[in-house]
Amino acid sequence: MVVIFNNDHNSADEVVNVIMEATACDIQEAYIEMWEAHTFGKASVHFAGHDECESVAAIISQIGVKTEVSLEWPE
Repeated sequence: MVVIFNNDHNSADEVVNVIMEATACDIQEAYIEMWEAHTFGKASVHFAGHDECESVAAIISQIGVKTEVSLEWPE
């Protein structure tokens, strides 16, 4: 899964737009994920295989948002 972390550098619109670009989700889902990161400090934004998650994280990271790729359920 891909997790994003809140920061003080990106606007809400920037984060929503990059989530939509990286994950191909709609604006409502992207807004909810942005809000969750803003409110709770982090949010899961994508669930897929490792390679796809790395690609999604790379796109989101391009605007300066910290990301983490990890297993959804620790083994």
